[in-house]
Amino acid sequence: MIHLIFRRLVWTVVVLAGTVVMQAQPWTLGRAIEVALENSPDGRVAQARIAGAEAMLDEARSYGLPQVSLKSSYTQTDSPMMAFGSILNQRAFDFGLDFNNPGTIDNLNATATVGINLYSGGQVSAGKRAAEAGVSAAGFDEAATRQQLTAQTVKAYLDIRKAGEAVSAVDAGVKAYEAAVSNARLRFDAGQVLKSDLLSLEVKLAQTKEQLVEVQHFQRLARRAFAFVLGLPANGAEIELVEEDEALDRIVEPDTLDYSERPELQALREREVAAEQMRVLASGGRKPRVMGFASYQYDHGWETTEGADSWLAGVSVNLDVFNGGKSESKIRQAEAQLSELREYIRKAELGIGLEVEQARLAVELAKDRVAVAELALAQAEESASLSRSRFKEGALLTAELIGVESRLMEARMRRAVALADKTIVIAQLRKAVGVSPLQD
Repeated sequence: MIHLIFRRLVWTVVVLAGTVVMQAQPWTLGRAIEVALENSPDGRVAQARIAGAEAMLDEARSYGLPQVSLKSSYTQTDSPMMAFGSILNQRAFDFGLDFNNPGTIDNLNATATVGINLYSGGQVSAGKRAAEAGVSAAGFDEAATRQQLTAQTVKAYLDIRKAGEAVSAVDAGVKAYEAAVSNARLRFDAGQVLKSDLLSLEVKLAQTKEQLVEVQHFQRLARRAFAFVLGLPANGAEIELVEEDEALDRIVEPDTLDYSERPELQALREREVAAEQMRVLASGGRKPRVMGFASYQYDHGWETTEGADSWLAGVSVNLDVFNGGKSESKIRQAEAQLSELREYIRKAELGIGLEVEQARLAVELAKDRVAVAELALAQAEESASLSRSRFKEGALLTAELIGVESRLMEARMRRAVALADKTIVIAQLRKAVGVSPLQD
């Protein structure tokens, strides 16, 4: 028992250590996507649904195969009718038998039965095709889940980069204000700067440090969200990204906006096929069902000390002439479900079309924002460089320097956010049209 507990403890430590090592390594987008697809609960749910659909298909196929059953029983009775039947099956009839009082008769029976569905009004084949369509639908569902997970991973990955860029921008602002405060103190000591100007710079430095604390908090939240998407525990381990990631270059605009092959739509179309087959299956209830069967049995009695075998074979036909409208009700239910599903397909097509258009417009907007942000950053950097030189020379007011530094910090953050958002919306556009967020 102690040995077993020790082994489990060692295994737990190994698993936890492996998780920590995996999180400690700098993450690439490719590795993050692989882990998300393998480890995320959503991916595993999709795989479980495929397994369930395949099991239903196996069940549907079984109805078209011969069914074999084995049965055995041992009985004792003094009932004249049952005892007489057992004696006959054992081939132990004696003309001296008292039919009214045969005595206690025992019987060991072993029976093997084979049955096969010869004709079912198309129900077996319809059930099989419906199950096959269900497997295909589950496969498309998994593909849709994988695309969704990939898009979520891209967003979570870039959110960390956005947060990191924001931290860098605000940290640069802190350093710039620290340099300005240091310079202002020297000039204050020399009597060249008023006390109020020095205090203004010191207040702005404190506010910028507070802003740095806030963006660092958002950075930690982004890392936790990233771990959640990947199905990893948020146990406090730091998540770091590689400096340069070539996978980001594979997030490019799709060649076409045709979304007809999107996995969600294909899954619904397969379910439409399944619904049509379920209507065929319901209609089969009004048709005859033909079964072939054969059985072999052996009976033995210790009271008679005799035993014998026998066989039976035949064909049965079953036709529901009137079942209270049950078949018609099932047909109407199947037709209603088919009509409902077709409307869902139409609604999905309209919704996906809107999603694609929104994603396309978001990409156009993101491009414009990047262009504006880059121009604003270039202007802000040039302005800050000139302003710092003028401030050191005493030719610029403190309030003006504060405004320049604030605009530069804001410009850096806006550009970082705009670039990350552009990549995110392109990935969302690719997902909207039904292709992988990363180009192969």
